[in-house]
Amino acid sequence: MKKYFQFDELGTNYKREILGGLTTFLSMAYILAVNPGMLAAAGMDANAVFVATALAAAVGSLFMGLIAKYPIALAPGMGLNAFFAFSVVIGMGMAWETALTGVLFSGLIFIILSVTGFRETVINAIPAQLKYAVGAGIGLFITFVGFQGSGIIINDDATLVKLGDVTSGNALLAVFGVFVTAIFMAKKINGGIFYGMIITAVTGMIFGLVDLPEKIVSSIPDVSPTFGKAFEAFGNVELIFNTDFLIVVLTFLFVDFFDTAGTLMAVAGQAGLVKDNKLPRAGKALLADALATVTGAIFGTSTTTSYIESTAGVAAGARTGFASVVTGVLFLLALFFSPVLAVVTSAVTAPVLIIVGALMVSSLKLIEWDKIEIAIPAFLVVLCMPLGYSIATGIAIGFLFYPVTMLVAGRGKEIHSIMYGLFVIFLCYFIFL
Repeated sequence: MKKYFQFDELGTNYKREILGGLTTFLSMAYILAVNPGMLAAAGMDANAVFVATALAAAVGSLFMGLIAKYPIALAPGMGLNAFFAFSVVIGMGMAWETALTGVLFSGLIFIILSVTGFRETVINAIPAQLKYAVGAGIGLFITFVGFQGSGIIINDDATLVKLGDVTSGNALLAVFGVFVTAIFMAKKINGGIFYGMIITAVTGMIFGLVDLPEKIVSSIPDVSPTFGKAFEAFGNVELIFNTDFLIVVLTFLFVDFFDTAGTLMAVAGQAGLVKDNKLPRAGKALLADALATVTGAIFGTSTTTSYIESTAGVAAGARTGFASVVTGVLFLLALFFSPVLAVVTSAVTAPVLIIVGALMVSSLKLIEWDKIEIAIPAFLVVLCMPLGYSIATGIAIGFLFYPVTMLVAGRGKEIHSIMYGLFVIFLCYFIFL
C-alpha cells in the first residue's frame, strides 16, 4: 500500500493521510445534508438523494484515490445542484429524470474528452476570464438561493425582491449560522462549514425552530426512487433531441469540466505535486471525475465533481490518493446516519450556501476589469445568473457578448473557433426559445 501510493517519495505516512482524509470529509460533509434538500425542491425523494449523494461521493473519491492517486475528494457539486434544481427542473420545466439524463450525457462526453486528449483544446478555447466569471456567478446565485430559502430575502411586487422579516425565527437562525460559520472560517478551523451547520441545527432544536430527530442511526434508506432514472429518457427521443436538453448538457459539462481542472491544479499545487507547471496523471484525474459523474447520475444525483475543500485535507498533511480512499470510506459509513437529515432545514442550510457563495466569488479578483472588452461579458455572466435565476442564462449572455466585444476591440485573433460555435448555439437558444 505504501509503495503503491508512494508514501516515501512524497514524505508522508498513514497517520497524515488518515488525518487528511478525515479533515477533507469533515470539510465537505455538509453536502450530505444540503444536496438532498436542494434536489428535493425539484421533486426528488430526499432520502434516495441522500443515498445517491453518499454513494457518488464515496465512489468518486475512491476512483480519484485509486486511479489518479491524488488527495482530492469528490461529491455532487454545489452550484451544479442549484442549476439542476432551480434552473433546469423548476425554471425550464424539465422532468428531473430527464435532467439526470443530461448529467449522464455530460459525464459520458467528459469521459471521451478525457481519454482522447481533447480536454486541452477545449480548456484553451474558453478564455480564463469567463471561467472566473462563471465561478463567481454561481457563487452569487447559490447565495441568493440561501437568502431566499431562509426568508432573509423575499418577493416584492414593486421591487421584485426586498429584505424579509429578519426578526422571524428562521431568518434569525440563518443569520446566527452565518456568523458562527464565518467565525470558524476566519479562525481557519478545518471543517468550519460542517461545524457551523451542526451548531446552527442544535441551536434551532434548542429554540424549537427545528424538530428533534427520532433517532440517529438507521438502516440505509431506499435508493430505488432515483436509481436508474437517468435511463428513462432513452425511451422517448423527443426528450433529449431538443435545444433545451443540449443547453443543459453543455452547462453541466462546461462547469464540471473547468471546475475540475481548476480544483486539480489548486490542490495539486498546494500539495507540491505540480512538476514543471504540469500536472502528472491529469488524464487519470479527469477520467476519475468523469466516471464519478456517470456513477452519480445512475444513482440519482446531480453532477459529481472534485471539491476544493480537499485543500483542507492537504493542509492537514494529505499528499496521496490514500487520503481520498479514507474520505470515500467515511462517506460509505455516513449512509447509516440518514435520520439526522430531519434537522437540516432551509434555515440550517442557508448559511452553507451563503458562505460557499462567498468563497466562490473570490475569482472576481482574477478578472481584468480594466479591459472593457473582457469586463462587459464577464460582468453580464456574473450578474445575469442571480437576476435571471439561471446559471445557463448567465453563461449564454456572457458568451454572446464576448466574441462581439473582442472583435470590436481588435482582438479577434485571440478568439478560438469553439467560442464562435458556442456563440451560434446560444444565439439559437435565445431566438427559438
